[in-house]
Amino acid sequence: MMFHRRKKESNTLPLSNTQQQQQSQTSSMPSNSNSSSTLFRFRTSLTSSFKSFLLVLSLLLNFYFLLIMWTPYSTNLSPAAVVSRLSPTTRRHVLFAVASSSLSWPHRQSYVNLWYSPKSTRALAFLDAPPSNISTTSPPVVISGDASGFPYTLQGGLRSAIRVARVVKEAVDRNESDVRWFVFGDDDTVFFVENVVRTLSKYDHDRWFYIGSNSESYEQNTMYSFEMAFGGGGFAISYSLGKVLARVLDSCLRRYGFLYGSDARIYSCVAELGVMLTHEPGFHQLDMRGNLFGMLAAHPISPLLSLHHMDAAEPLFPDMNRTQSLERLIAAANVDPARILQQTVCYDRSKSLTFSVSWGFAIQVYQGNVLLPDLLAVKRTFVPWRKVHSNFMFDTRDYPRDPCKRPLIFFLKSVRSDKSGIWSNYSRHVEKKCSKPNPIQLREIKVFSRKLDLSIEEMKAPRRQCCNVLPYSNESISIHIRRCEIDELISMET
Repeated sequence: MMFHRRKKESNTLPLSNTQQQQQSQTSSMPSNSNSSSTLFRFRTSLTSSFKSFLLVLSLLLNFYFLLIMWTPYSTNLSPAAVVSRLSPTTRRHVLFAVASSSLSWPHRQSYVNLWYSPKSTRALAFLDAPPSNISTTSPPVVISGDASGFPYTLQGGLRSAIRVARVVKEAVDRNESDVRWFVFGDDDTVFFVENVVRTLSKYDHDRWFYIGSNSESYEQNTMYSFEMAFGGGGFAISYSLGKVLARVLDSCLRRYGFLYGSDARIYSCVAELGVMLTHEPGFHQLDMRGNLFGMLAAHPISPLLSLHHMDAAEPLFPDMNRTQSLERLIAAANVDPARILQQTVCYDRSKSLTFSVSWGFAIQVYQGNVLLPDLLAVKRTFVPWRKVHSNFMFDTRDYPRDPCKRPLIFFLKSVRSDKSGIWSNYSRHVEKKCSKPNPIQLREIKVFSRKLDLSIEEMKAPRRQCCNVLPYSNESISIHIRRCEIDELISMET
């Protein structure tokens, strides 16, 4: 809006003698008068332009916030909700719901205590009856509601599957404050909380998301569904979907009395709402038994989110029990969550060696040039969950029976960090001695890296990292993990 000077009217009072003299003196200096008039007009124009700029900026901001507030799922977002959508997802926005029972809780809560922190983790344990003892280091216990009125017709199945399925409704109906995501798992599911939170940050909690992964067993997926999130590996439901699912769950459950597990019931009800599974490969059902080395050493380039069925697996590290092994893995994950189990491959051309690093777990050293694609297949160090379940959902290769044909294996011993970066140390492990002399005399490998802090956009399009083998002695070697250059190939130079 432009402002104009107001002209003096002709019927003004006559000037006094002094005023007339001053006016006469002023009129005798035309150059000064013109300069003052020009300056005034310039200031007026500048003020007008600035106000016009503010007006346009205000309109643009209003349009921007109107655009943010509009979504297909919620047309009446409050200003606080808008701020919530714009702020990053943190630990306080995620509520973990653990399904357990009064019988299994006393010996299974040790798994939960590995990842649960009373100060930083929001979690609840849903049981059928009060436990014999309550620990302050474990999540608060919630007694589930009566589910005896729901039909369960599968012969040989467990009726408790209905109670466990209703944990979804009971967790949502508590109306806990500031929750964006509900994460569900069993009492023997070990979550890597920081990675779960970071992964969920990729998604909009105001939209309907059902996030998880299927079984590693092809037959298990055929039996249930390739689009079902298996409950032992854990799955996440956005707040907006959870509120709707909680309202319709009981009526839906009455149609599925013939199903076996709780996860099949949740999948069926979510599917009836028209929502499909969003796959995140870091959730591990682990429908396998025995030695998980091959599975963990070739982990996909995706954050490690959970491990299940630990009672059916051998300890992850030699000379340790299951709990101690998990404690060591989680300790490494706490130092660099995003890097845990991420596979990096590098080559030493001078000695013709290939190194496959599964950070925070183990390193494999091969003689000769092993091509990268051959290192991505999972070694069959484990056995199927059931003998008839022999097919898996990923590439596998045989693990040589002859120890002379196996790579050297170095297991994690310690991790330390300082301002310069992170050092992880790995020591050689000999399970079965090879009858032939081995020219590789290495006893220790040290790995230097910087904390892997990926942006949300980088997580959506992940890339494997590169590494260099540094000069070393006969028994000790250092490896430096770093970002790959734009056009860098992970191969032995020729």
